[in-house]
Amino acid sequence: QVQLVESGGGLVQPGGSLRLSCAASGSIFTIYLMGWYRQAPGKQRELVATITSGGSTKYVDSVKCRFTISRDNAKKTVYLQMDSLKPEDTAVYYCYCNVETYYNTAGYWGQGTQVTVSS
Repeated sequence: QVQLVESGGGLVQPGGSLRLSCAASGSIFTIYLMGWYRQAPGKQRELVATITSGGSTKYVDSVKCRFTISRDNAKKTVYLQMDSLKPEDTAVYYCYCNVETYYNTAGYWGQGTQVTVSS
């Protein structure tokens, strides 16, 4: 059993910053890919950023140079530093981890955290 707990969402003005965190716990052997997705009202969930166990990162074009994904393997935690936030970044943000447990390897989702960018 693996649990992902997110924190750090909230209300911020345009141009502001937020830092999301997602901590994994449970019977974890290895965490491979970690990432953040978001879903705005009336839209499909989209990939925001990913980071491999080796530290390679990828971003959706709309957040490049504004968002930074990072991870702390010892803490089993992935972060998303969001700067220069825009109203169109408003969404529920979900973390995703591909986890190897002692039983299998599978993907897990966090519960989601609301990010609202508004003046």
